[in-house]
Amino acid sequence: MKKFLLFAAAAALSAAAFVIIRNLIPETDEPEEVFVSAETADERMDYFSSHGWEVSEISCRDIVIPEKFSREYEEYALMQDGQGLPLRRYMGRNGRLYVYEVKNYSPENKKMLAELIVCDGIAAASMVYSEDGGKLRFPVQ
Repeated sequence: MKKFLLFAAAAALSAAAFVIIRNLIPETDEPEEVFVSAETADERMDYFSSHGWEVSEISCRDIVIPEKFSREYEEYALMQDGQGLPLRRYMGRNGRLYVYEVKNYSPENKKMLAELIVCDGIAAASMVYSEDGGKLRFPVQ
């Protein structure tokens, strides 16, 4: 009987230790933030090609990331969170928006575009979308 009680106590302590340790480790479904250098044209093109996209740059312009996100911008930010891109770190800051034509994907013969927001030489946000106002939208990754 003593052996059984000792075994039961050891099992209970082990289970309690497991629960305590498990609760100390945070759970997350989001990927860790990644810092992708996008300072040069080659680095920006490599970013897209590393995810299977063939693109050619069609425009770029300076932008300001909003300090407070609207509902639409929050949806965009959630997409970036899912890709591990650090858009939220750049709220209220200047950036550069690069727009590309996607050469290797055209569902239903729709022209597809890709965009990359670069802040301080780092890819802060990216997306692929249809030229028709973005009825089709998805992350680069």
